[in-house]
Amino acid sequence: MKPMQLVKTVFLKAPREHVWRFLTEADKLALWFHVGEADLKIGADYALLTNTYGKEGEKLITGRILEMDPPKKLVQTFTHQWLNGVETLCVWELEEFDGGTALTLTHSGWEKVGEGAFGMTANHDAGWDEHFVRLRRVTN
Repeated sequence: MKPMQLVKTVFLKAPREHVWRFLTEADKLALWFHVGEADLKIGADYALLTNTYGKEGEKLITGRILEMDPPKKLVQTFTHQWLNGVETLCVWELEEFDGGTALTLTHSGWEKVGEGAFGMTANHDAGWDEHFVRLRRVTN
C-alpha cells in the first residue's frame, strides 16, 4: 500500500523572502499558526506554543529542523500529544513567480501512527486548510 501524505499548495501574493519569514520567525508563526518558542534554526529542536485559555505558553507542537535552504526549502519533524510521540515530516517548498510565491507543504509519515492513521491524516488535512487561510491574510 502506498504511504499517505498530504500535499498542499497555497499561492501567496508576496515575495518568497517575505513568506519564508512567516515559516521561520517565532513572532510571524504566531500570526497564522502558533507562536514559536524561538526562531527556527537548522539542526535545532523547536516548540510551538498554545494560546488556549489557561494553557498559554505550553508546548503544543515539537520537532527538529532537519534542513533549511532560505528562502527555498524547510524540512522539519512534527509531532504533538495526539500523535503519541510519532514524528511526522513536513517539507515546505517555496517557488517564486512573478507576482508571488507558491508554497507547497508535503506532510508525510502517517503510516507510523498505526491504527487511526487515516483519521489523523484527515484531521491534519482540514487543519492545514484553516491555517493556510490565515497565512494568506497575513502575507498578502
